[in-house]
Amino acid sequence: MYGTVARLRAKPGAIDDLMGFADEDEAPPGSVALLVFQMDADPNEFILVAVAESEEAYRANAESPEQHEQFLRMMQYLEAEPEWNDGAVVVHYGI
Repeated sequence: MYGTVARLRAKPGAIDDLMGFADEDEAPPGSVALLVFQMDADPNEFILVAVAESEEAYRANAESPEQHEQFLRMMQYLEAEPEWNDGAVVVHYGI
């Protein structure tokens, strides 16, 4: 499995819009899991974890025009571009 961990910061007042946008999403081919954590210390900060069945499936989605369009739509609710950290899943439970 392969995926990304990203830190996102919502614009003030945009949390509900960001969560509504996330609810519209459909899982891309090869997707295993998507988790989004809202931080207790700062409710405008989120950690996103997306896991795909393989690096190839992850990259195919990341490089697709549909994903780019979705990213551009998401950016309207964020203060800045997310901090992306890609890598292989080396330990997992329940996925």
